[in-house]
Amino acid sequence: MSDQSIEISEHAGVRYLHFSAAWIQGAMRIQRPNALELAYTREMMAGLLLREPPWPRNALLIGLGAGSLAKFIYHKLPATKITVVEIDPQVEIVARLHFKLPDDPRRLRVVIGDGARFMLRDGEHYDYILIDGFDKEGKAGALDTEPFYQACRARLTAEGLLSVNLLGRSRGFSASKDRIAAAFDDRAFVFPSCDSGNAIAFARDGAPVDTSFEELLERAETVRRQTGLNLTATVRRLREEGCLFRDQLLF
Repeated sequence: MSDQSIEISEHAGVRYLHFSAAWIQGAMRIQRPNALELAYTREMMAGLLLREPPWPRNALLIGLGAGSLAKFIYHKLPATKITVVEIDPQVEIVARLHFKLPDDPRRLRVVIGDGARFMLRDGEHYDYILIDGFDKEGKAGALDTEPFYQACRARLTAEGLLSVNLLGRSRGFSASKDRIAAAFDDRAFVFPSCDSGNAIAFARDGAPVDTSFEELLERAETVRRQTGLNLTATVRRLREEGCLFRDQLLF
């Protein structure tokens, strides 16, 4: 168990999880508990734009926080099985008591343990691996190393994608991006930073991502209809910031 203090606050209908007074680790709009309140969590789900249903069949989340990603996948993608690895047992307790984390071990399994060690010893392969683990100072530690990213690569299915929350305005951002690229032989892409300053990196080992701007818009509309998650602005930002090659997202 970590020695970080866990705090909960509420403002304007939103409940927040803090690991320190200044560090928001998760949020839930009380009237919409299963929606993704924070922009970066929405963009971590942008893998739904890059693969065709019925994807993902299973998902691995390193870092539970307020349970936002786990809840979204559980409620909006009912065919997906979810494993969450969280190092601090108190975080799981808080997520269940205050953030409506479902109690359904058949579909949503929470493992208390170190995410880096879990990745090295676990043998299962996953369609979607989402990494969002930080300490109270905003440091990812072992979850931001080339060996860890290599271990993630080894656990992806042929259609698998890795999604990593990077703090885009931090000094270590460029080095983190380079470590992911090295671990995946440059089969990686970083979305431009969202308003919070977080940037989401995606990487793959198997099937390439090769999707046109128009296809991305069509998939965004389908995702919006099916889950309520609106990624249209994310897609348009890719074009506006020059992230597409000949109007294609390719990596």
